[in-house]
Amino acid sequence: MASLPGIRAKQFAGDPQQRTTSNRIDLPADWQGTTGGSPGKALEIFVLEGELRIADVVLASDGYAYLPPGSLGFNLQTKNGARILYFLDNVDPLNLIRSPIITDSDLLEWQPTTVAGVATKELRADPGSGARTWLLRIEPGAVQPFESSTALREGFLIEGIYQHSECFMGEPQTGPYLKGGYFYRPGGVINAGPESVASSTAIWLLREKVASKFETHESCQ
Repeated sequence: MASLPGIRAKQFAGDPQQRTTSNRIDLPADWQGTTGGSPGKALEIFVLEGELRIADVVLASDGYAYLPPGSLGFNLQTKNGARILYFLDNVDPLNLIRSPIITDSDLLEWQPTTVAGVATKELRADPGSGARTWLLRIEPGAVQPFESSTALREGFLIEGIYQHSECFMGEPQTGPYLKGGYFYRPGGVINAGPESVASSTAIWLLREKVASKFETHESCQ
């Protein structure tokens, strides 16, 4: 990646013409860089392993940062190396969050959902555009309904072993995710259902870049 020299990256999704990208990045020891390489873009970072310093703030594992346009030029550095998720997006003019968000997600409380054994932590929720980023924890034994979202959703499995169903031609297609698994799901796709279960506690990082409507369904139909 030209904006981050000296790193190793795996790109999950992106548009080269729009210069948007979703990546897992490995930063070597004693690496230094900057957030100023992609002006006019919104940047999200989630630390998977190691430590990353953003300006004067040190983010350890599970640290999160959202840096909107206008907050350019933060120095990035790591002493012993780090593995991070790195998302670069266009900016919706409806976005109201104009200040950086830098936080340790371990300090946030898990919030229960309507499904027993499933909880969330909100990392970012923009009241203007509806864009949001959150953590989802699924315990073994939790039974989820078939569901869909009107927005495109990205997910990265931070921890655990998880089996999930995606509906295709009216039938569930079920397969496993291991730690490091990723999905890019268009809006309107029905997924989850009774075969979607965690073998061990699963924690996902999830993102939607626009406002969405969430629905539950009785089946894949």
